[in-house]
Amino acid sequence: MTPSRVRIVEVGPRDGLQNEAASIPTAAKVAFVDALSAAGHQVIEVSAFVSPKWVPQMADAAAVFAAISKKPGTRYTALVPNLAGLTRAIEARADEIAIFAAASEAFSQKNINQGIDASLDTYRGVCEGAKHAGLPVRAYVSTAFGCPFEGSVDPASVARVAAALIEMGAYEVSVSDTIGIAHPGQVPHVVSAVAARVPIDQIALHFHDTRGTALANVLTALSLGVTTYDSSAGGLGGCPYAPGATGNLATEDLLYMLDGLGIETGVSLEGVVKASRIIEEKLDHPLASRYLAAAGK
Repeated sequence: MTPSRVRIVEVGPRDGLQNEAASIPTAAKVAFVDALSAAGHQVIEVSAFVSPKWVPQMADAAAVFAAISKKPGTRYTALVPNLAGLTRAIEARADEIAIFAAASEAFSQKNINQGIDASLDTYRGVCEGAKHAGLPVRAYVSTAFGCPFEGSVDPASVARVAAALIEMGAYEVSVSDTIGIAHPGQVPHVVSAVAARVPIDQIALHFHDTRGTALANVLTALSLGVTTYDSSAGGLGGCPYAPGATGNLATEDLLYMLDGLGIETGVSLEGVVKASRIIEEKLDHPLASRYLAAAGK
């Protein structure tokens, strides 16, 4: 049985843009976020407070937060990797922060130069600091469906990391298909393993469309009771460990399917199309969303 309503977390301005080679002007990022707000999004991941050395596209995070027009009822969030990032997010008046841990030891070491357990220790401190500042914490578990270095990932490992993140204070954990390898036959195994340790209403899913299975994965997960999904306007994004990847599940494609199923989101499909057109002009390639391509200019 499918739910009557689904919550979408828009990650285009952060997860979508962070891997773009073209330097995106701050004003364009602000216009993009404002258009996503106007489309009715209730949660928008605006930027990341990470080292500009490693993610230069996010170097203007504070400037973007300072310039966006915050809409009442919408939460504007920021990804942070550590206490320094948390401090910057607080100063920028982010409404919420996100943290990220991997289910694969090799990916954790390659991505943040820390093992899984060490990263969880770091995030416990971040969660404590966020609680003190009155900021909600959302968490990601990356490589939940497969790792570029280890291959398959045991769902029990995903569940362990997800449970640890919830226990330290995250209100929700987004189980993430970092390299776009998930398929509908795999989704029930991963979701059921996590749901054995985390309430289903605290589980979100984050799919990439590298192999064209993202919408099929969502359709499968809807029947499992998952009602929160991450998506990226235009299908922005990708992964440095998956060359040629088409990026995140496109918000437009997700909305088209959900609208067709009669599932409410509160987000305007045409509003998201307008937002995607704003940012597409600043890129050196067309956006991947199939709906966007079909809609024409």
